[in-house]
Amino acid sequence: MTRTGGQVVVDQLELNGVELAFCVPGESYLAVLDALHDSPIRLITARHEASAANMADAYGKLTGRPGICLVTRGPGSTQAAVGVHTARQDSTPLVLLVGQVPRRLRGTEAFQELDYPSSFGGIAKWAAEVDEPDALPELLERAFETALTGTPGPVVLSLPEDVLFAETAVEDGSRVEVRPPEPRPEDVRPARELLAAAERPLVVAAEGMWSDAAASELAAFAEASELPVAVSFRCQDYLDNRSRVYAGHLTVGMEPRLAERLAGADVVLWLGRLGDVATRGFTLVERPRPRQTLVHVHPDRDELGRVVGPAHAVVSAPATFLAAARAPGPLEPRWRAWTEELRAEYEATLRPARPGGRVDLAEIVSFVTDRVPDDAVLTSGAGNFSLWAHRFYRFRRYGTQLAPRSGAMGYGVPAALTVQSLDRARVAVCLAGDGDFLMSGSELATAAQYKLAPIVLVVNNGMLGTIRMHQERRYSGRVVGTDLVNPDFAAYARSFGAHGETVERTEEFEPAFERALASGLPAVLDLRVDPDAISPRTSITELRAQAAGA
Repeated sequence: MTRTGGQVVVDQLELNGVELAFCVPGESYLAVLDALHDSPIRLITARHEASAANMADAYGKLTGRPGICLVTRGPGSTQAAVGVHTARQDSTPLVLLVGQVPRRLRGTEAFQELDYPSSFGGIAKWAAEVDEPDALPELLERAFETALTGTPGPVVLSLPEDVLFAETAVEDGSRVEVRPPEPRPEDVRPARELLAAAERPLVVAAEGMWSDAAASELAAFAEASELPVAVSFRCQDYLDNRSRVYAGHLTVGMEPRLAERLAGADVVLWLGRLGDVATRGFTLVERPRPRQTLVHVHPDRDELGRVVGPAHAVVSAPATFLAAARAPGPLEPRWRAWTEELRAEYEATLRPARPGGRVDLAEIVSFVTDRVPDDAVLTSGAGNFSLWAHRFYRFRRYGTQLAPRSGAMGYGVPAALTVQSLDRARVAVCLAGDGDFLMSGSELATAAQYKLAPIVLVVNNGMLGTIRMHQERRYSGRVVGTDLVNPDFAAYARSFGAHGETVERTEEFEPAFERALASGLPAVLDLRVDPDAISPRTSITELRAQAAGA
């Protein structure tokens, strides 16, 4: 039996368990769209390719399987590149399928032509172009395998239009199942011995083949041995924040006391990717050799020692390493007092350092934490507004934080739509800055079309706050390019058929949030916050006073 290349593509997706894909349609892959017409795969059409790619990234984070994004050639692919970059920096499995000009036009600078292996080779794990329909099963199998193995990440596969229309009798490939790498016993014993001999140990949980099983093993191992656990940038859902061993979050603008504790630990067990944000540019864990005894566990051998040289390296997925490490039983917690101190210091950070103005974000985020169920997902993009979520939201389950470690704006709304595309009953709350929200606010149309109901909290301070903060620190009072003139966000939401309200005082938030939940519609709450309160720890007034004093 013969099939079109487009049908072969869709059959391989079905073979690999894909039940949901995200796209912006294009004429360059019409044969794939036609094959999807009769497929059980649900297709979500976004209003922008960046959103479609971010939706696919969120899918990869939530499920552990590659998120699938389909876009057209040229500008379709370049606009999706932001999601590819996020997937690479965040260790997220993703497959971007891109339409391409017919083979006979390649190399002629044809309409919307792009050399995808060259253009995406630096940000994807692998980028390739299909030369003939018979190669589709093999290349799609390799795409799934590459996205899932070692350090998970994005793959880009270019599909020439005529390859998709062509007929072929090629057989299907195989479903890709990746077994998480397991540590050797001789690698686990030294790791346990180094921890057992510590006086000030610290476990750091970071991205890299993480899973619900890994989170459960982390809680079991750390709590049994009373080992303090800090989590890396935007990995706060890796351990229940209520756990007695949870010590806080190594993030942008991290708490100074936690930074001191990481620098002062004698043994650090680092599970996953070791990056610059969580180490303050590798000043807390120095390169090439840290002052701490570093035990680094990562599923990708090439990642170990690539930036920082560990005292002991283990090739393993976090889940399998932690299971092996706790199998002999708990370690003697000689460091109990140290763990209790770190926990007390974390709990102290939950108390706001300053009044929050007429709309107090600390109080609002704390209320949302207590109001939503444990499996609710909090999403965000990039900006100073997210620091309130980092500090005051308490994550209770794995898979409840979706935020780009790449620092990409516009991520939160698409990610919230993915949550509800997978489970309409699950609560999805997006915390967005005003500049951040308008990069993907048009996806409210997507939410309305597919009857999805995320709640978007827009932190409206009339500025691009992160850049403004840096301006005030370096060039106090010399503001340029960071002021914003915003629409009425509540009216904007209502124009899509969504629920929209404006909140101008803290006491207005709780009833507004309840109405948003009860509406059953996508909802936007426009939070009119004090522009001076630029982060949970400082204000523009204080930054200018510091500059004047200097």
